[in-house]
Amino acid sequence: MMNLRQPGNTLVVGLQWGDEGKGQIVDYLSEEFDIIVRYSGGANAGHSVKVGDMKLGLHLVPSGILRERVLCTIANGVALDPEVLFEEIDVLREHGVSAEDRLRISDRAHVVMPYHKLEDKLSEAALSEGSRIGTTARGIGPLYADKASRTNAIRVHQLLEPKVFRERLKDIVARKNRVFAALYDAEPMDADAIYEAFTAHADRLRPMVCDTAHLLHGAVADGKRLLFEGAQGSLLDLDHGTFPYVTSSNSSACGVSVGTGVPAQVISTFLGVAKAYTSRVGRGPMPTELDNGVGQAIRDVGREYGTTTGRPRRCGWFDGVATAYSARLGGMNAIGLIGLNVLSQFDEISVCTGYELAGRRIDHFPSDVDVLEQVRPILEPVEGWKQDLSGCRRWEDLPTAAAGYLAKIESILGCPIVAVTVGPERQQLLLRPA
Repeated sequence: MMNLRQPGNTLVVGLQWGDEGKGQIVDYLSEEFDIIVRYSGGANAGHSVKVGDMKLGLHLVPSGILRERVLCTIANGVALDPEVLFEEIDVLREHGVSAEDRLRISDRAHVVMPYHKLEDKLSEAALSEGSRIGTTARGIGPLYADKASRTNAIRVHQLLEPKVFRERLKDIVARKNRVFAALYDAEPMDADAIYEAFTAHADRLRPMVCDTAHLLHGAVADGKRLLFEGAQGSLLDLDHGTFPYVTSSNSSACGVSVGTGVPAQVISTFLGVAKAYTSRVGRGPMPTELDNGVGQAIRDVGREYGTTTGRPRRCGWFDGVATAYSARLGGMNAIGLIGLNVLSQFDEISVCTGYELAGRRIDHFPSDVDVLEQVRPILEPVEGWKQDLSGCRRWEDLPTAAAGYLAKIESILGCPIVAVTVGPERQQLLLRPA
């Protein structure tokens, strides 16, 4: 059995539609690592970390920041919102955590600007009800669109050069104003006001900015241990998720190399994180959704409300087809299962082992969301345990029926479960004996 404490570098990535509990896993494991690397997404992602009475929702700062000796890195693939970043840093300081001296930010990262957030709101509002994506309105999609267009993008190193920043910002805001006025009848934005605000952000960012790819290459060469922290989930991946109901970056394990500049071959442990059930925020197909009292019971016990938006999450039974697809996509060799305690309320639990489509069974995850909307889950019953797991502190403390449920999930995913959580606290994460 794989030991998560073994030497080498590790990737932690979500296997479902985000909100899997990656923050708790990263916080727990980070004690064993030298550098934590966030590589994708932006402030639209939220990782919850709870230590004692302190509970934090981190959107940009890596979840390992609570470990005092650990260096945390925001790599080039992240959409950097300075306003959100500084809000988090200030909240951390209020809790006695100094972040700025242990935080490094890529000079290649792209900066979320006020016009990105405005465009997010305006474009979503202009869509018909049936066409809306369900964006968090954090400006992430428009930023990545500008990144691809190149001419409208501002990278961190450009933000730090006042003359370069002023010239680029003036041209970009002029173009955005014309587009927003034509499409949405929006009031013009003030480029000078944006410049003043973001010049102040630049001064505060400057000491933390570096070439993080160079930093990480050197760390690998020196034998440092790196923990790569994914954001959102594999089924929200821009290329491989349930398009168009996805995020705007490669949130699966496929994004780690492009998001950091570090080759995937340096990673030895690919740890996929999944809930013991399934949840999803916003629109898009979800075959195992339970829009009934059972789904509400899972939501209530699991506190299934978004870290970023506060929106109630849609809940349902564990979808083995979707999660196995993500595990194969990312080459997972270990699984962390979150929230096993949430299922303790049921006498019997169901697991989706396949889909039915037009009267026939399929075992693959369809690429077309219109097809995925038509499938019906094939559910197999598993015995429940009806026992409070919150006091379990060793793998051996788990009831026989709970161990049987884990074995069922392993057989579906073809990958060993090496960690489970029975609550949100650090000490409620159980590692499987090697």
